[in-house]
Amino acid sequence: MARRIYIIAGEASGDLHGGNLVRALKAKDTALEIRAWGGDRMQAAGAEVVKHYRELAFMGFTQVIMNLRTILRNIDTCKKDIEAFKPDALVLIDYPGFNLRIAEWAHAKGIPVHYYISPQVWAWKKGRVHTIKKVVDRMYVILPFEKEWYARYGMEVEFVGHPLLDAIEQEGRTPLTPLPGADDRPVVALLPGSRHQEIARMLPKMSAVARRFPDFHFILAAAPSVPEAIYKNFIGDAPITIVPGRTYDVLRTARAALVTSGTATLETALFGVPEAVCYSGSALNVWIARRLVDIRFISLVNLIMDREVVRELIQQDLSVASLSTELERLMAVGPYRETMVKDLGSLREKLGGPGASATVAMAVWKSLPPPV
Repeated sequence: MARRIYIIAGEASGDLHGGNLVRALKAKDTALEIRAWGGDRMQAAGAEVVKHYRELAFMGFTQVIMNLRTILRNIDTCKKDIEAFKPDALVLIDYPGFNLRIAEWAHAKGIPVHYYISPQVWAWKKGRVHTIKKVVDRMYVILPFEKEWYARYGMEVEFVGHPLLDAIEQEGRTPLTPLPGADDRPVVALLPGSRHQEIARMLPKMSAVARRFPDFHFILAAAPSVPEAIYKNFIGDAPITIVPGRTYDVLRTARAALVTSGTATLETALFGVPEAVCYSGSALNVWIARRLVDIRFISLVNLIMDREVVRELIQQDLSVASLSTELERLMAVGPYRETMVKDLGSLREKLGGPGASATVAMAVWKSLPPPV
């Protein structure tokens, strides 16, 4: 009887890393049965995806409260599916609000729990570390400071490096095909996010900036899960080329980028592209966050480096004028841009080399019982 693994990822970034993990697991054992909540990348890698992350993405405190009944129903559905599948191991990828509930339940059921990509408990809800310590059998962290942070609470975790390095290395092996509308103008990448709320808040400002710089070619790296019509609705007549499903190709050609806060800020940095980080949330969400979140920066780039490497334009600081000024500085030849490029190189070194997916796959695979 084949051994079975159940994986849960609730967002696009989790699907990316889950896809690489599934691929690495299948390389260890082609007979493994892998069932998952995830997306297209995990499906393509060989997992049977039974719930797509598009149905799970609720952003911000107010969205979670408004959709609480749906979220609780999804948790119940997931538990029943895991129980029916009878996995030898459960692998949870980030997505803490959902996954920690599943972890508690699975631990009580005697299912080994592996957690890949730690929840950001060092930023907020630090009390969750006690739950993690109790119900997670193995934790694999991807940020260098997280190992030391967990050690303060008496928990040993494994730093495996950042899985984005795997994804980027894989991308580097692929020949770059020309992007639509390519010309001689320098490229500015726009990454407004993958959730409708993010796009609605960020893209109108990014579009207004694009109208100010006709000498730059603005390319929007569209998430494949978002219909193109949604982007077009906010772009209007701005001179922006929409390129779906080729974010890394866009970043490979970009001279600078305007990026919504999230994993994309780190992806952009690892391609060595100078960037401005954008964030704007509802007044209520920001009010709550400022009282709960205990961090100096919102971008992973600055958090990892523990200093301001890239400019963060948040709430009232995020305006068409401030974005335009920052873009001019990023595009111009000079010490500001050169310093940022150098710092982005240091960031990459700090994260170690590629191999996170293979390391986690090996650890999970070794933990499985012998095949029957």
